[in-house]
Amino acid sequence: MAKIQAVRGFNDLLPAQARLIQVLEQAVREVLEQYDYHSITLPILEKTELFLRSIGEVTDVVEKEMYSFEDRNGDSLTLRPEGTAGCVRAGIEHGLLHNQVQRLWYMGPMFRYERPQKGRYRQFYQIGVETFGLMGPDIDAEMLAMLARLWKKLGLSAQVKLQINSLGSLASRAAYREKLIAYFSTHQWQLDEDSQRRLQSNPLRILDSKNPAMRELIEKAPKLTDHLDAESRGHFNQLKGYLDSIGVEYEVNPYLVRGLDYYSHTVFEWVTDALGSQGTVCAGGRYNGLVEKLGGSSTPAIGFAIGVERMLLLMEANNLLTIPANNPDIYLILVGEQAEAYGFKLAEQLRDSLPQLKIMMNAGTASMKNQFKRADKSGARLAIIIGDDEMASSVATIKFLREDKPQVVVSFAELIRSLLALTSF
Repeated sequence: MAKIQAVRGFNDLLPAQARLIQVLEQAVREVLEQYDYHSITLPILEKTELFLRSIGEVTDVVEKEMYSFEDRNGDSLTLRPEGTAGCVRAGIEHGLLHNQVQRLWYMGPMFRYERPQKGRYRQFYQIGVETFGLMGPDIDAEMLAMLARLWKKLGLSAQVKLQINSLGSLASRAAYREKLIAYFSTHQWQLDEDSQRRLQSNPLRILDSKNPAMRELIEKAPKLTDHLDAESRGHFNQLKGYLDSIGVEYEVNPYLVRGLDYYSHTVFEWVTDALGSQGTVCAGGRYNGLVEKLGGSSTPAIGFAIGVERMLLLMEANNLLTIPANNPDIYLILVGEQAEAYGFKLAEQLRDSLPQLKIMMNAGTASMKNQFKRADKSGARLAIIIGDDEMASSVATIKFLREDKPQVVVSFAELIRSLLALTSF
């Protein structure tokens, strides 16, 4: 019978990989808690309408990449392609956003149907961070400072560079959109197929084209930063001032846009040249109109997403990835029926009294020699040996497996106290 394999682009996370992701998540959690962000868990399945209204029907995500289907009731559902829309939906539904400030973060799988390649999969993992209810450039700057702190914690400060831009207000962006359509329309013959398709529906995405044949045409296009209204220009200048004051380096990239319709004002990316074409490891910006667009009250908001797989690739490329030890502290070697029965009870007593330790009990009958092999392979620091002789004398033998120290024989009654004295746990 043929083996069943995973769906293409949907990868298993084996224990070592899962452990690395947990370490990354813990680092993120520690930094976010410094800034008083709170974790929220969101469903992976949402109504398709949520993404049609938030992302926009003429984006690549909606047109090409969503996993959508009808359930048994005929409702159209979609595996989430990104997290912001679901976070906003949850905030509106549970009354978290109206006249309130919320700092939220989440982590989990997202789903997009695209060509699987290194660092890009059909099921991929993101860390998302969203702030609601704050309008000023100070929170924009704080969010970027928070990310700079995270890169420093992970040892990646020298590997990533910050690019920023302003998309302006919705009004100034709409006016600029018309100028962009007019410009590219006069050069339509130079546009590739994707850009021609986007010309009327989403012309700002043309600026983000990776086609080298269009680079000169794009560089000569009108720049959004030259068409900002006074308020948007002031917001952007204040943001740069905040970043300058704390030494966060940045580059203004006038061609930096977001592929989703809900962004306005500040947009940003942290990029690297260590991952080839997949150079963006974190991207985000302001989306002040999205909450109202999804049925809530007008609420300013800003957020970002970190691609977990790309982060791990970047850390691996810089030799920063080491799988943390996850070995047991103590391995119980039990020989004989009486020892096995007593050892089962003892293991639970040790876990009650020494919760900071990882206790592994030998399971399944095996010779003492084989049990020692298992104990050594486990990486445990200590072995507690109980056989027929130990049971008869109510004692246990403690053997150091990683240190050159003599073994110790202690009574069952003194075992816990002796373990505390013999170790630095």
